[in-house]
Amino acid sequence: MSDLPAAPRIHVIIPAFNEEKSIAHVLAEIPAGLVAEVIVVDNNSRDSTGAVARAAGATVLREDRPGYGHACLCGMAYSFAKPAAEQAQFIVFLDGDHSDYPEEMPALLAPLLRGEADMVIGSRALGQRESGSMMPQQIFGNWLATTLLRRLYGVHYTDLGPFRAIRTEALQKLRMADTTYGWTVEMQLKAAKAGLRTQEVPVRYRRRIGVSKVSGTVKGTLGAGYKILWTIFKYL
Repeated sequence: MSDLPAAPRIHVIIPAFNEEKSIAHVLAEIPAGLVAEVIVVDNNSRDSTGAVARAAGATVLREDRPGYGHACLCGMAYSFAKPAAEQAQFIVFLDGDHSDYPEEMPALLAPLLRGEADMVIGSRALGQRESGSMMPQQIFGNWLATTLLRRLYGVHYTDLGPFRAIRTEALQKLRMADTTYGWTVEMQLKAAKAGLRTQEVPVRYRRRIGVSKVSGTVKGTLGAGYKILWTIFKYL
């Protein structure tokens, strides 16, 4: 019998709403052999997102309740319910619009695998952003939210980026609840309150395929901004 340690079991959760043009690209760029299962949560899409993801080899769940948080919670519930032998040690969250670079997943996971962190955020602020990949309101919103997190919770982040990895045990303890735009900031502030060891690693960011459901509309921008600020003050 080999004395080599077993490879860590990693699940990837990808919330996806109307991403039929991008989801196959995202799945193809996840490093081969790195993860045990890729879970795409079809968040009430009106296109063929689910069928395309399934054809590309992903496990596809359907969550009819709209909302980024609803999709993430659906993927988490599926992952947590796995038999003990199939439980993930780490979970990666990744957007389905091809704005992130899935091939950077090993760098995102490295601090976790070395035992140096419980959660790692892929920071677009520290990495390279393609021109036009983030709207001015997104850049300002990230600055405002991370500034408030530093002053109110005593934790230093540079971004609320969706590309992130966390130990499954730590994620379960956070008792995530937000169902819409406050998801990412809820995870980060709850991690601070729980005393989790957090790190950021620089990640690249590019223009997404298709139109953003958040920054691409006035309603989405205002709704996301309000929910993020409301979430920050709710947990004080």
